Amino acid sequence: MIAKKMTGFVENNSAIREMFEEGKRLAKEFGAENVYDFSLGNPNVPAPKAVNDAIKDIIDNEETTFVHGYMSNAGYEDVREDIAASLNRRFEENYSKDNIIMTVGAAGGLNVVFRALLDPGDEVVAFAPYFLEYRAYVSNYDGVLVEVSPNKPEFMPNLKEFEEKLTPRTKCVLINNPNNPTGVVYPESVIKDMISVIEKKSREYGTDIYLISDEPYRELAYEGVKVPYLPHYYANTIVGYSFSKSLSLPGERIGYLTIPGSMKDFETVVSALTIANRILGYVNAPSLMQRAVARAIDSKTDVGYYDRNRRLLRDTLRDIGFEFTEPYGAFYLFVKSPMEDEKQFCSLAKEENIIIVPGSSFACPGYVRLAYCVSYETIESSIPAWKRLMDKIKEGA
Repeated sequence: MIAKKMTGFVENNSAIREMFEEGKRLAKEFGAENVYDFSLGNPNVPAPKAVNDAIKDIIDNEETTFVHGYMSNAGYEDVREDIAASLNRRFEENYSKDNIIMTVGAAGGLNVVFRALLDPGDEVVAFAPYFLEYRAYVSNYDGVLVEVSPNKPEFMPNLKEFEEKLTPRTKCVLINNPNNPTGVVYPESVIKDMISVIEKKSREYGTDIYLISDEPYRELAYEGVKVPYLPHYYANTIVGYSFSKSLSLPGERIGYLTIPGSMKDFETVVSALTIANRILGYVNAPSLMQRAVARAIDSKTDVGYYDRNRRLLRDTLRDIGFEFTEPYGAFYLFVKSPMEDEKQFCSLAKEENIIIVPGSSFACPGYVRLAYCVSYETIESSIPAWKRLMDKIKEGA
């Protein structure tokens, strides 16, 4: 028999991956051009040329026993220095390699953080809707994920409920900005108010609360919207970053953690994170990709591509009659289900070969998530199907 803790994970599975597999099945049956798969946040924009050029040059010109060998568990020192220098330029920080730990993507980074920080029963507070696997990541280390209810329809954090949910067992507050699945961006005013609550409760309970900022979508913000850099506001912040979206490298599993030097017990925390990286079995982040992203650190994905998709899908669905909060970040549209049961709505959409993910997978029933990191042509081709879908719903009302 498998472990009891795994039984629940197997039964629930990942709704996103399940819908993705369903999309592949329908593509074989009806042809890929006739299936409109908005399930998975899998970037359709190619990686910048600088990334591929860097990989080729590294293989051709660096000693392969070095490139493919072990290094410090925290990552190559020169790579970490390059990343620190980039952050210093962008955010006017004063980081060095000692503030950076290379990780196996953002997901690996979060697991490293929770392994290093959580004791059994410690609480991690997150704002719903949130990425569905957060709960599993916390549970991996016998922590407890405490959920702040969705603040519909704007989906800005409910800070009154947030304050009520902080307890003497609160160890971490986990935020994702820009947000998956809503596409909202928490502005500076909200971040400051959130941190005021954390500081107040830290003083009240005499505890240290860590703010964990999950930022794989940091560069994907539109219409001049700014994404606050949290270490500027709170010393006990750990930033988890991934190159999956910014450089279109989701399958390469490469990211890093940033730990400000002003953090309380900085050296102890960094040591714990580095050891967690090793004992979780990662040992180190992928060596070749560490060296490649360091060379392409100033490259960028085509945000205009995603913005074009965003505008087309947003305007189309709004004209048809769907409701949603304006997305200013990431590449997701979080749409209010026109049916009471959003899973039934997803099933009806599938009849039109539209693949979407139910909001209950993100702790927010009544909504569905659409990932618009697809081709522009896919969105254009899907428009008649969306219209037929809404007509069906109106006819059944």
